[in-house]
Amino acid sequence: MKAISLQKVAEVCGGTYVGPVDDLEKCITGVQIDSRKVTEGDLFVAIPGERVDGHDFVAGVLEKGATAALCQREPEGVLAGYILVESTVTAMQALAAYYREWIDVKVVGITGSVGKTSTKEMIAAVLGVRYPVLKTEGNFNNGIGLPLTIFRIEPEHQIAVLEMGISDFGEMHMLAGMAQPDICVITNIGMCHLENLKTRDGILKAKTECFAHLHSGGAVVLNGDDDKLSQIVQVAGEKPVFYGISGKSLCETDIWADQIQDEGLGGMTMVLHAGQDACKVSEPIPGAHNVYNVLAAAAVARQLGMSLEEIAIGASRAATISGRTNLIHAKGITVIDDCYNANPVSMRASLDVLSTAKGRKIAVLGDMGELGKEERKLHYDVGEYAGHCPIDYLFCVGTLAEEIVKGAKASNPDLPVVYEVKKEAIIPKLLQVLQEQDTVLVKASHFMEFTSVVKELTE
Repeated sequence: MKAISLQKVAEVCGGTYVGPVDDLEKCITGVQIDSRKVTEGDLFVAIPGERVDGHDFVAGVLEKGATAALCQREPEGVLAGYILVESTVTAMQALAAYYREWIDVKVVGITGSVGKTSTKEMIAAVLGVRYPVLKTEGNFNNGIGLPLTIFRIEPEHQIAVLEMGISDFGEMHMLAGMAQPDICVITNIGMCHLENLKTRDGILKAKTECFAHLHSGGAVVLNGDDDKLSQIVQVAGEKPVFYGISGKSLCETDIWADQIQDEGLGGMTMVLHAGQDACKVSEPIPGAHNVYNVLAAAAVARQLGMSLEEIAIGASRAATISGRTNLIHAKGITVIDDCYNANPVSMRASLDVLSTAKGRKIAVLGDMGELGKEERKLHYDVGEYAGHCPIDYLFCVGTLAEEIVKGAKASNPDLPVVYEVKKEAIIPKLLQVLQEQDTVLVKASHFMEFTSVVKELTE
């Protein structure tokens, strides 16, 4: 992080520094919310939580060498060395917005219902062929994680690829207000966060709040095969850059792919087109949906002056991360670790990936969250889809997953299905049927904590 004086921090945050006036000349060189990670020069942001209050650790982090703490109440046993603000989270977000505007970097902001993280990874891999890139790590894509990501931008970075995840109206204004993207990417408008956003039109409205914070002269990159996004004619007087698959697109696309070949768990190949230019691209991540990740990355890269050949190199280097179509080979089996999150669209896509595997195919599916009043029907529909897939066993876990069972049985009465409410009960039954060369898909929403299932299968 580029150094910022305490005087500027206090000014930007609208806070009051408690301590010697001379200290205002000191600088922060990092920002932390976890007291265990604080090192010399950091600003510690004391966030009050349900179980842990960061204010209880202020004295300790100052002793460790933190330059100062950001507090919303006077910390006990501390007489100096902190900036007092009304809300530490809001103050941290204001500081992040200032830092992003201050540091010279191009920002690619990514949102969408499905595929944000895998698209982010592909874009970072492609842009990394030419540029020094910083990208969002893990799930640091919300009102607390995004500012921490922004603070990691160093002067040597030329591009920051930032993921923005929301679940309600207004949140995107807050996130994009910090990110201030030069390029906005929206992957799709699916059936996610219906609890608050109600309909796909509500999701579209919430996601496109990011347009209000697009830098002047910036670009908007949209999936032209999405029925909602393809209807967007212009943003700030400019036509969006659309990408899509030849023959499927609902509008005229600027970047498209054809001659697509599914290589099973080995990934996808395609011919990528941009105007009159074309190039064969091979990417190693399985699943037809990953073609869209390549297309999104290509659309962004072209806006930043990259050639199709450079894009092909970057796509070939892309890798998965834990919990997202991550292939793990262990104990003679292959586990498709896709348990970070789930919704109806991504469930179907993951079942499609499993269907390409050789040998026996086993799906372990759990509850999907935040689907609103239609949640039971949406789980049933996933079950119906699973029943039509060429899989050998279906294991279902959770209260809503009972609807997956019903749907699967309705579409394929002969499919062996095992159901339990708790994952601890399903694991021994799953281990009993496993054989060498099996491929196992593990997929559910994050709150189901299916990482424990992956560990049982692989460690």
